[in-house]
Amino acid sequence: MFDIEEELKKLPAKPGVYLMHDDKDEIIYVGKAISLKNRVRQYFQSSRGKTAKINKMVSRIARFEYIVTDSELEALVLECNLIKEYRPRYNTMLKDDKSYPYIKVTVGEAFPRVLFARDMKRDKSRYFGPYTSAGAVKDSIGLIHRLYKIRTCSRNLPKDTGKERPCLNYHIKQCAAPCQGYISEEEYRESVNQVLSFLGGHYDTILNKLEKDMREAAEALDFETAASVRELLFSVQKIAQTQKITDSGQEDRDIIAYAADGGDAVVQIFFMREGKLIGRDNFHLSVGEGDGPAQIMTNFVKQFYAGTPFIPRALMLQHGLEENEQELIEAWLSEKRGQKVTIYVPKKGEKLKLMEMAEKNASIILHQDREKIKKEEQKTTGAVRELEEVLGLSGLVRMEAFDISNISGFQSVGSMVVYENGRPKRADYRKFRIRTVEGPNDYASMEEVLTRRFVHGKEEKAGVRKGGGFDRFPDILMMDGGKGQVSVAKEVLERLGLSIPVCGMVKDDNHRTRALYFEGQELPLDRRSEGFRLLERIQDEAHRFAIEYHRSLRGKDQVHSVLEDIKGVGPARRKALMRYYGTIEKLRAATVEELKSLSQMNEAAARAVYEFFHKDAAQEEKHREETE
Repeated sequence: MFDIEEELKKLPAKPGVYLMHDDKDEIIYVGKAISLKNRVRQYFQSSRGKTAKINKMVSRIARFEYIVTDSELEALVLECNLIKEYRPRYNTMLKDDKSYPYIKVTVGEAFPRVLFARDMKRDKSRYFGPYTSAGAVKDSIGLIHRLYKIRTCSRNLPKDTGKERPCLNYHIKQCAAPCQGYISEEEYRESVNQVLSFLGGHYDTILNKLEKDMREAAEALDFETAASVRELLFSVQKIAQTQKITDSGQEDRDIIAYAADGGDAVVQIFFMREGKLIGRDNFHLSVGEGDGPAQIMTNFVKQFYAGTPFIPRALMLQHGLEENEQELIEAWLSEKRGQKVTIYVPKKGEKLKLMEMAEKNASIILHQDREKIKKEEQKTTGAVRELEEVLGLSGLVRMEAFDISNISGFQSVGSMVVYENGRPKRADYRKFRIRTVEGPNDYASMEEVLTRRFVHGKEEKAGVRKGGGFDRFPDILMMDGGKGQVSVAKEVLERLGLSIPVCGMVKDDNHRTRALYFEGQELPLDRRSEGFRLLERIQDEAHRFAIEYHRSLRGKDQVHSVLEDIKGVGPARRKALMRYYGTIEKLRAATVEELKSLSQMNEAAARAVYEFFHKDAAQEEKHREETE
């Protein structure tokens, strides 16, 4: 039995992080402290200064634990990581979990490439961004290849120069083929410098060049080339239009403002890079009762910058951070960036106008999205509460659902989908290939899947197995079936010494969900309720995920078996073709030139593959020629 008074006496007067648990062992709050002894004791002392939120949280604490760190800075980093992992209900939470794309130029290579990147690493490359649209980044990279003919391959140049034929990009005039020595390293580097200038927002040079090329092509009556150049010109002008808002400061900074109403808040961020507004984004926050501007801003800054790889030189905030937090957070961000980061609140001039613009946008989005947020809450957390009421449970956050897919027992696979707070958590989805079961035996297949899932989880918790994402256990299992599937799950959990509620999603004769099977009885649901619709979404998602995995395996096996019949195509070439094309349909549509562009294929092999898939057409052509 956890004795809070006794445990409070044992607290060390050292920096660290504390985690508050409720009577179901759910982590409901994570905090940090310079002195754990002083900070944690404050929660349990009578004080008139406590907010309603803190009083409510304290009434639910059944036990606490803590982790001692060497410094308050280490405690801050750990606090951010734990909040992101456990998402405690009494922390002010960032609802959105977004990642931003970057454009990466590998300037450390002899012949640099321009790549799409999700992470910003400390390497020899140059990064541009973050951008708010992955589609816009891909369009920009495509435009760069068309304009500057930068290579896309991963060949080791100049070491591998001349070893293989140029790829398709060379033939369609989107690569200068440095792999063949058709362009010198100096000429190629000049093109890369132009790319860097372009990405830095300097468009005048390329716009003038394209206008000149278009005029010359039109004067020479080469209208096809003129039209092609005109399209490029329009693309560059479109990108240039997004860079109208500028800031004379010429530095990287994020401008952060928010608007709040009750328990909802919207934070707006303007991303300024080299003095230009390259994008903006907004985030919804769940605000705790009694949290003021300083707490909201502090919590947002800690959670957002714990998860984003790019840290700007300055953060411009609408409100200051909590007392004694600014210096610590500046030190943390400076360490992450590798250079000093400054946080300040603008008071006048151009910077204040930008801040007011961000605040106005946040307010507009908050009021526009109010109904949408309420509907989303009803569909997600509201639906979970409905299911809790029907099942007589509480504290359901993480739900896991499983399904089996096969065709007459062929290549049975299992799927595991995860929903947290009524939303799919796709990063935690897992796929299983059935190893021990022969034939169409769904119960035995489900037993194998569940056993592997929870054995892996126990091993990861014990540190025996390295992270595979199984260490977080669900609050309830949702089985795609009734009594039989529930019995299988319960047997597995009992054998492994685990206590997790198991619920079956019972189907009618038309294979549609009609009720819940729980604790030996069927519980009817209103088909119009959000809880029922959530069940349908979970069941459909588990089914879809299993079928897609099964289809991908069938496709690969089909491609592999067909390729074995083609002379001159050995294991290495089969593997290359399978990896590149994936399906018979795509492979059949490939031309000889496209097949030759693969590094593992020579002309004879490419022609053999092409003729294998077109032999009927070739025979018909030959017969037609002979009869004419």
